[in-house]
Amino acid sequence: MTALKMTMRWNELKPRDDDPTPLYLQLARKIADAINAGRWQAEEALPSERVLSEKLGISRVTARKALDVLVDQGLINRRQGSGTFISQPLEQPLSRLTNFTEMLAAKGVESSTVWIERKIEMPTYDEVMKLGISTATPVARLQRLRLADGVVMAVEMTTLPATILPDPLAVESSLYAYLDGAGHRVVRALQHIRAVNASKKIAKQANIVAGDAMLLVTRIGFAEDNVAIELTHSYCRNDYYDFVAELRR
Repeated sequence: MTALKMTMRWNELKPRDDDPTPLYLQLARKIADAINAGRWQAEEALPSERVLSEKLGISRVTARKALDVLVDQGLINRRQGSGTFISQPLEQPLSRLTNFTEMLAAKGVESSTVWIERKIEMPTYDEVMKLGISTATPVARLQRLRLADGVVMAVEMTTLPATILPDPLAVESSLYAYLDGAGHRVVRALQHIRAVNASKKIAKQANIVAGDAMLLVTRIGFAEDNVAIELTHSYCRNDYYDFVAELRR
């Protein structure tokens, strides 16, 4: 990297004296912005706390607290004896139907689930339309946090006809594994992706700031008989997710 680029990097990280935000939060936000803008690449090493302190004119305590914030957010990771590195974002291919658990397992990342609710209710108008069910058909409603190595990656809400999932508590971590075992394999899905701003509720669940940009992925899953059996809304953190499509001519 040229000296000019290095100088620009340091200049954009310097906290502002006229900003009332605590210095460590200013630094954490500036580093996060640089990572999200692609100016710091995945697996690239970050400067040490000592170097940050010297270059930016801040205390090592301030530098450490800023890095702690980024570790908690999953943007960076500390490796014993090696240093601090930019985390690798998750790439989810758009050409293949896969679930969260399978995607992380393929990357050697540990997935986990925190359940918010699992219950049977009557469907909303949107669920009636998208699942092609009657207003009198009960549905199983699942809401959970999807985590990768302990960091919240997405807030997910799923609805299925109660005939497909009569007991929502029967689902442990992988919904698709449960459906496969129950003879209701999802073989095809329609997926729509759009940018949204996180509501206060979603932001709190995802451990981000209200109003931050997220990717809302809406998926309708179909069984082998071409009947819709799954409606899922996934609010994905855009600082972790890359959706990749391979196009051919």
